Amino acid sequence: MLIDFAPAPARTRETRAVPYVVAAVAFAGYAAWSLQRLRTFDASGFDLGIFEQAVRSYAHGRLPVSDLLGAGFPTLGDHFHPILALLAPVYLLWPSPGCLLVAQALLFALSAVPVTRCAIQLLGDRRGALAGAGYVLSWGLLSAVNFDFHEVCFAVPMLAFTAEHLLRGRWRPAVWCALPLVLVKEDLPLTLAAVGVVLVLNRQRRLGWTVIVFGVVTSVLLFVVVLPALNPGGAYAHGSGLNPFGGAIVKVSMVLALLAPTAFAALRSPLLLPAVPTLLWRLVSANDRYWGMGYHYSAVLMPIVFIAGVHGARRFGGFKRYLPVCAVIAGLASLGLQAAHLTSGVWTPAQRAGIDAVLARIPDGATVLASNRLAPRLTSRCTVLFFDGGTGRRPEWVVVARPEQSWPTTLATKAAALANLEDTGYRRVDGTDSVVLLHRE
Repeated sequence: MLIDFAPAPARTRETRAVPYVVAAVAFAGYAAWSLQRLRTFDASGFDLGIFEQAVRSYAHGRLPVSDLLGAGFPTLGDHFHPILALLAPVYLLWPSPGCLLVAQALLFALSAVPVTRCAIQLLGDRRGALAGAGYVLSWGLLSAVNFDFHEVCFAVPMLAFTAEHLLRGRWRPAVWCALPLVLVKEDLPLTLAAVGVVLVLNRQRRLGWTVIVFGVVTSVLLFVVVLPALNPGGAYAHGSGLNPFGGAIVKVSMVLALLAPTAFAALRSPLLLPAVPTLLWRLVSANDRYWGMGYHYSAVLMPIVFIAGVHGARRFGGFKRYLPVCAVIAGLASLGLQAAHLTSGVWTPAQRAGIDAVLARIPDGATVLASNRLAPRLTSRCTVLFFDGGTGRRPEWVVVARPEQSWPTTLATKAAALANLEDTGYRRVDGTDSVVLLHRE
């Protein structure tokens, strides 16, 4: 077989606890980081507010919509992520964007258990623990933590446990762990198909080909039939075209950064194959956001790369000494780069208190046109629309941040839109140097 698993001798109880300790520390760090961003208004309507509106819909027994994407916009027509319904019961107990952020922190941290466990069993106690620490600090995970909440957080532990089962030759458990990927996002059934390729290469042909066909057919149906049918525009919302030859330096840098924490040992393991579909669609896309190291797009790759890395290092012994060092160095560099963005926010504590006091004037259940940074403060109790500088939407309340973000339109466009609202039936009822609140007369 292509996958050979030869674990180290049985470990002590203390060593067996290490993966769970790593996961617990990671959870505390991820959760604190995310909640700090929410507290300082660094979280945003795009994307945290969008996902909260979807989960809030599920929690109230409705199909998911996000008014930030457009009034009554069905989120299943934007991305296919019905797995978000699992958060509905928890959200009923804690109706807050913080609920989503803590859930994401828990899911990311959970993935550290199989990754660290594999690393310890293949590299030894100390080296494995260091590799686990490098994993939880990996740039793909920290970049995702530093950018709100996304549905792919569910896929990260699924892929971690899938890779662990593949490594141990547990073929059917691997498939069962990977199968829910079809409920996370429309591109991930192709990752499931890649798991099938690993099975075929390991002489599990019947099971492997079944998984390949199911994954490919499911993904095609989602892209071609389901998402266009659910999208109000009648088409897949993120089909931005192809540009396989653009941004070569950025793309190469991303791939090198992905493999470097494993001392490139991941290239020596067939377990790297499930990373290929995600890498491929990102590299050929015309959307340049997919090419680099930012946002959340690399989170699903991290558990695959790290488990492939420790497997590759075990197969070629010289890498065993380098992988833990590379993982920790890359992790610390990632932590430093991402922590540079974890600031006190745009506003001082006094200004933030003033903003919260202004937002408190908006009654529960109201419909609000809100700035990107302010939206997550309102999505748990109001119907929130996105203030983007357009003048077509005229809800009862409008709340605009100062300074505004120069996205998705210019500051001048947004200033003109705010002035137009005040000239056409809206009265300024409250505000500070950091926020303006308007009410329709």
